[in-house]
Amino acid sequence: MNAQDYWALSPVIAMAGLAIVLLSADALLAERMFGGRRFGSKRALSWVAFIGLLAPALLALNLWFGWVGEQTSDPVVYGTFTADRFALFFQFLIIGATAAVILGSVPYLNQFRDSLGEFFTLILTAAAGMMLLVGASELITIYVALETTALPAIALAALRRDGFSIEAGAKFLILSALSTALLLFGLVFLYGYTGATRIDEIVARMATLPFEAGVPFGSLAVMLAVLLIVAGFGFKMAIAPWHMWVPDVYQGAPTPVAAFLSVASKASAFAVLMRILYAMADFDPVANDWQILFALIATASMTVGNLLALTQSNMKRLLAYSTIAQAGYIMVGFAAVGAASSSGTATAGPQSIMYYLAGYTFTNLAVFLGFTAIIHRTGDDTIAGLSGLVKRSPVLAILMSIGLLSLLGMPPTVGFMTKAVIFSTAVDQGLIWLAVVAVVNTVIAAYYYLRIVGLILFGDTDNTDRTRPSTGEMTAVAIGVAGSLVLGVVPWLVLQLIDDAITIV
Repeated sequence: MNAQDYWALSPVIAMAGLAIVLLSADALLAERMFGGRRFGSKRALSWVAFIGLLAPALLALNLWFGWVGEQTSDPVVYGTFTADRFALFFQFLIIGATAAVILGSVPYLNQFRDSLGEFFTLILTAAAGMMLLVGASELITIYVALETTALPAIALAALRRDGFSIEAGAKFLILSALSTALLLFGLVFLYGYTGATRIDEIVARMATLPFEAGVPFGSLAVMLAVLLIVAGFGFKMAIAPWHMWVPDVYQGAPTPVAAFLSVASKASAFAVLMRILYAMADFDPVANDWQILFALIATASMTVGNLLALTQSNMKRLLAYSTIAQAGYIMVGFAAVGAASSSGTATAGPQSIMYYLAGYTFTNLAVFLGFTAIIHRTGDDTIAGLSGLVKRSPVLAILMSIGLLSLLGMPPTVGFMTKAVIFSTAVDQGLIWLAVVAVVNTVIAAYYYLRIVGLILFGDTDNTDRTRPSTGEMTAVAIGVAGSLVLGVVPWLVLQLIDDAITIV
């Protein structure tokens, strides 16, 4: 490795280094030193973690703007990692989501005082794995990065150490291992067919291999590899039919962990699948098969997520099914790749996906972190527990209502604009039926989203105790809501950024 390799990996290295710093600080703080005096307090860990995120953020900004050193979009570390603007865009999302979760969950984490060091170390390690994953351009690197992401997430899910949390962690572990095995088999089949592990080399060699007429993806080996790889990533992206872990893990895990998994983990998995997908989309037979596969997955995810959310009484389970449905909407953008490759508008699909993920990150964090502030004080994670919230905490109630309306897709929030962009992309590429299915699912989702908003603003409650979130909690929720409104009113701000970041088509 040379200096350029380390420079391209600098944000990932900084995030991993911050995790090590937190682990070391946890070993020192609040320990009895010579003379019997205690050194510091473990409460300082949250500020060390939050402020320390400036290091990977600044290094990622430097790679984007080229303040110091040379900019590069070429693969580094022997072709295994690419620090292009596409990867940096998702690294910004991951760093921002990590910072918001840390800022908005400090009071909630007081119940884990003996595990604060473990929480911050695990969440930062998972974030480092995600940042590596979004730039991975080689199969073995993708596998290693996924495992670096998954193992800390499993431990985070079981952090509460009660029966339900341990059950959630065990389910997460077993199903994660199964999905990883499927993904690994898919990668092995792809390697066996092409004899390469780098994505660019795989695409180049596939172009020289004969395609079998009438066989999906041009070859039985490629078809099997694609199905196994999509199944493996489907678990990480929480899409149907690989969604079975989401409700139990979200309900059993600490609420900040569920918030982190719902945005950062999803964004990183979508990013690496986009890199693989759009690298192979130039082959017309393969592109058409991608379109059919992802259209079916999108339909299943939207429908399953929204229909099952209708019957939920637990807020965390409802948000879990909402996450599955939202993943289905994002898959609509993936389905557009087939027609886009032949119509000359190849950037339409990735642009709509990246815009949706950016808006979803702001919106979902606002809702999740707002609910974190409530459940920490009331201990009630049911939907009924939100009734009359406006009387107990007016500002928080309004902010959460805006976040829920953005998830639904009401103007002028970013949820409306992202759905408009991604649905119009499907229509432009000839997938009118898929756009109709998505609109129908949005109408179904209106029932449970508006029901919660109605309870928050107009519901009755016998609880007269004021809910007073901390400054950090309110700041995190407010930033999420502000982002939801700004990106909805002036979408060209992020769309221009996305245009600069699209380097995979």
